[in-house]
Order: sequence, then structure tokens, then C-alpha cells
Amino acid sequence: MLQDRQVIALGERDGISGTAIAACAKAAGAEVAFMATECFV
Repeated sequence: MLQDRQVIALGERDGISGTAIAACAKAAGAEVAFMATECFV
């Protein structure tokens, strides 16, 4: 579904982390262009 797509994975410290989103995107065939886990307060 995400084959040959680039993704920006922005996660939240208290929610889903950027690394988890990036892992799901990679499993779906995407290339992760940027990944970060931030604290949005």
C-alpha cells in the first residue's frame, strides 16, 4: 500500500512514538524520510 512512498513519522512522547510509526510504515513498504518523537504540550 505504501510501496515506493516516502513518509515523515512524527510521534508523541505520551502517545505512539515515532519509531513505532516508522516501523509500521517500513513494514508497509515505505521509505522513512524523517522520524521524530516530540513532546507536544
